[in-house]
Amino acid sequence: MNRALSSPSSGDDFSRPIYTERYDSNFAAHFSTPGFVPISYSQHYPYEVDVKTERQTFVNDVPLRHDSSVSTFNAMGPPQLHATLPTFPSDEWFQDEYFDSSRQFSQANTVLGGPGVGQSQASLQANIPVNDYDRPLLDHFVDNVLRMIFPILEVHQRGSARARSVLQSLETNKSYFHCCLSVAAIHLKTTSRLNGEQIDHDIMRHRYEAISELCKALNKDADHEHILDATLAMIFFHCSVGAPDDYLPDIPWNDHFQAASNLVSKLDLTNQLIPCGPMHTVPPFSMSLTSWIDILGATMLGKTPQFAHSYRAKHLSGTSSGLRELMGCDDRIMYLISEVACLESLKMEGRVDSIAVCTHVAALGSQLEYTEDADTTLMSPYSPGTGAIRPDALTKTMTAIFRIAARIYLCSLIPGADRNQTSTINLVNALTDAMSYVPSGPFGFDRSLVWPLLIAGAFSTPSSPFRQVLDDRVTALGDLADLGSIGRMYQLLNEYWRLSDDPVSPSFPSGETSSRQDTNPRRRGRMLASLFLFRHLECEKSRGSRFTGEMS
Repeated sequence: MNRALSSPSSGDDFSRPIYTERYDSNFAAHFSTPGFVPISYSQHYPYEVDVKTERQTFVNDVPLRHDSSVSTFNAMGPPQLHATLPTFPSDEWFQDEYFDSSRQFSQANTVLGGPGVGQSQASLQANIPVNDYDRPLLDHFVDNVLRMIFPILEVHQRGSARARSVLQSLETNKSYFHCCLSVAAIHLKTTSRLNGEQIDHDIMRHRYEAISELCKALNKDADHEHILDATLAMIFFHCSVGAPDDYLPDIPWNDHFQAASNLVSKLDLTNQLIPCGPMHTVPPFSMSLTSWIDILGATMLGKTPQFAHSYRAKHLSGTSSGLRELMGCDDRIMYLISEVACLESLKMEGRVDSIAVCTHVAALGSQLEYTEDADTTLMSPYSPGTGAIRPDALTKTMTAIFRIAARIYLCSLIPGADRNQTSTINLVNALTDAMSYVPSGPFGFDRSLVWPLLIAGAFSTPSSPFRQVLDDRVTALGDLADLGSIGRMYQLLNEYWRLSDDPVSPSFPSGETSSRQDTNPRRRGRMLASLFLFRHLECEKSRGSRFTGEMS
């Protein structure tokens, strides 16, 4: 289901070009991205699941203990997972012990609106077909997980529109439904410190049911919008609640995204706009979420974003992708981050020399300056009268933080860039100062700033105040610090700092050592991140599980 983003509080008019005189019209001409040829899938979904059970179930060669049975299936004939994964005894004991402990989370949440909104939500929730055993997981998702997924969008919409759209998808989209229940089980496991076969069984059962429903829909070559919504949910929802030490088998996010990008192209979503009021148009919600994952995911992979050409065209025309209302960062900044990712990809492929890199860095730096507001003063997002969050003030601060991080990312491409340079230190300090205007804690917005925090952390020096500020804010999150991308980011940064602050060059996974310490923090950070992930992979292999990558 495609849902339009609307924000009456947005002060930006994207119906007109943003840049007039100061924009370098020749920039796009001399900065071209190599043509991206998407990988085409056949009509059958590229997933295969093999299950063998003899007191254990093997999924992708990973053992899970269950009753004795043998079953093998693939995407050509989607399985009935409820038959291949038997239920555990004493379901009542499971619900009483696991879900009683989750009521504390629902008590901390507020209602999504007034009494009428609550009744509407309850009515929609009651229409969702779910068995008695899975009902507690559905309730846990609605009560405790739903508000965590899009906190910025919640601030802009101030109502139940998002909740209603999600509940409608839960009712009509089976793959989306099972994805949400799997995410609810992950959240319950992490926040309640649950360990055992029962909760892992529920996570995997719904995870495989979600894939099975995708297989059915793709084999029918129908319901493409439902397939896209479910696939994006598998990426983004898990990035919001997944634990850093998750050992259960899963499909890597970038494999999911390849399928999602093919669907976006098939549906021509990059060119679709939905009327929003008499003077505005907005893209479909699924395209906004796709753009966010595409741009930031590309910076993590060192690759060109899948839809980089579309972002460049929208940047030149001043067209919105709905990213400001969705995640809090101005669309223009996100488009420029896409351009930086393109430049990095060209540099890594050896397609541009050092002089060309510096030229493009200067051009992109100028474009980042053009996005600055005339009034750069940041203010508290809380309304003096009511204490409510002011969306414009919050997104202005978050945009400033992303802009600084984008500049750090851009400058890291200059040959010889180093975190000890005065300019880099000043940028990290500026980002640290801007963080003081973002609410922290469980009901704050730190979890929406994982990417800029990761970039700033990778270039922070041992004496930088950024590290203490980040530590304090992660501590203030409490149990939420262990959830999703922010937990992975903080764990990775601590490992990176431990290794990069050591004057001795770290060993490579093969045992070879570098003869000369790499002074480029971003390149060194990537190498150390690879080392960290390699060690994690070896640890997981020793535990008999398969490591899968996650997008930070």
